[in-house]
Amino acid sequence: MVEESYLPLTLTVPGLTDSQFQEFCEQYADYRLEYTAEGELIIMPATDFGTGVRNSSINRQLGNWALSVKRGFVTDSSSGFTLPNGARRSPDAAWTSRERSRIRPMCPEFVVELLSPSDRPKQVRAKMLEWISNGAELGWMINPRTHTVTIFRPGQEPEVLTGIAEVAGEGPVAGFVLDLTSIWDPI
Repeated sequence: MVEESYLPLTLTVPGLTDSQFQEFCEQYADYRLEYTAEGELIIMPATDFGTGVRNSSINRQLGNWALSVKRGFVTDSSSGFTLPNGARRSPDAAWTSRERSRIRPMCPEFVVELLSPSDRPKQVRAKMLEWISNGAELGWMINPRTHTVTIFRPGQEPEVLTGIAEVAGEGPVAGFVLDLTSIWDPI
């Protein structure tokens, strides 16, 4: 059993197979697990109430937009993706086109990572860069503590926006606008 005060916890487990990873996921069903391309198993605690409210708002807004355009699918943090580099990752929110949803391994075109109190910003930034290097066309890292959105795009330096009330999608999610007021002050 893992002591929750030690989470997130990173274990080095090189060469973990899909079935072994699935066994870990079943053994630690109350936690979120990810596996890096470098062979690190990351065990994360469940999110706190405020982060859950924020995640729900992001997924609801993205889902409403996706229903209106009917070009792809929205997934939440319970959905895992096996990336081309072999990592098994779960974004807080993602949008994947119908075309890309048929490809394996698969990386969503658009990902959102929401920093929770237990997240380490440097590690989440590295995860964002991993999403982009594996085929994501756009990524947003949202930090509710600092009211910042860092935008990640292939071949470009990340762009940091501070103190904004909304952020507009582009590329694969052009037309989507995320209202950040429910993210900055959810409760």
